[in-house]
Amino acid sequence: MDRREEALLAIEEAIGLYRQLAADQPAAFNPDLAMSLNNLSVCLSDLGHQEEALLAIEEAIELRRQLAADRPAAFNPDLARSLNNLSDHLSNLGRKEEALLAIEEAIELHRQLAADQPAAFNPDLAMSLNNLSNHLSNLGRKEEALLAIEEAIELHRQLAADLPAAFNPDLAMSLNNLSTYLSNLGCQEEALLAIEEAIKLYRPLAADRPDAFNPDLAMSLNNLSLRLSDLGHQEEALLAIEEAIELRRQLAEVRPAVFNTVLVNSLKILSDCLSHLSRLEEASLAAEEANKLSQEPTTDQ
Repeated sequence: MDRREEALLAIEEAIGLYRQLAADQPAAFNPDLAMSLNNLSVCLSDLGHQEEALLAIEEAIELRRQLAADRPAAFNPDLARSLNNLSDHLSNLGRKEEALLAIEEAIELHRQLAADQPAAFNPDLAMSLNNLSNHLSNLGRKEEALLAIEEAIELHRQLAADLPAAFNPDLAMSLNNLSTYLSNLGCQEEALLAIEEAIKLYRPLAADRPDAFNPDLAMSLNNLSLRLSDLGHQEEALLAIEEAIELRRQLAEVRPAVFNTVLVNSLKILSDCLSHLSRLEEASLAAEEANKLSQEPTTDQ
């Protein structure tokens, strides 16, 4: 059995027990029931059960609104995190406008919390701003997405200056997103600088913890290739995408269901790079491999 499925069974059992306890003592056990429902939504989403994940997070939020109404200082942080999760689940279901409303409410709460306790809540605010930028970008609101990610990066830089081991991954992720938004707005030189900084952060992270960070490093190398190609640096773009493919091949060997799709994407970029360099036979081979791989059924080993 997939360990995610085992986690789902465990959290479902916990929820069954908490429902019984909360029925008799809601004041004592509704917080635990809400927490378990929040975790259930994450497990369901990871397994692709998006509709069920949405129902679970909506129930968690209903409970947390009641709790926060009575004790905002204690429960607004939990409510904000659940709203953040709600926005992700809505986005996964294509309900983009509703996802935006949820993340905006989460940010409003995080701003209030961070104003009083910046050390405790600036990380959550930065993460929510990063998510806001994604949702705005999904709606085509590129300039607003850029402003949100720039604010997130400003916070992540402050956090990473004090605790680099804890916050460099978040800073790198936000820089990767910044690069994409800048590129979408035609700011190619700035986009290149942002992705180069992201890769500079990801390399030592991946060297220390390859299982955790090689996927992110590969993603950023993939994006670096695109940025270089946009600027006409085709030889450098080729080197970047070749490194990304090497990493993604290793990842796809272990978890093809997860990484074959992104490997296909990188192979298509490789084909384009080779075409720009007039290496047409090699470009054709890369395109054929991408096409063949995209048609193969994939299951994790």
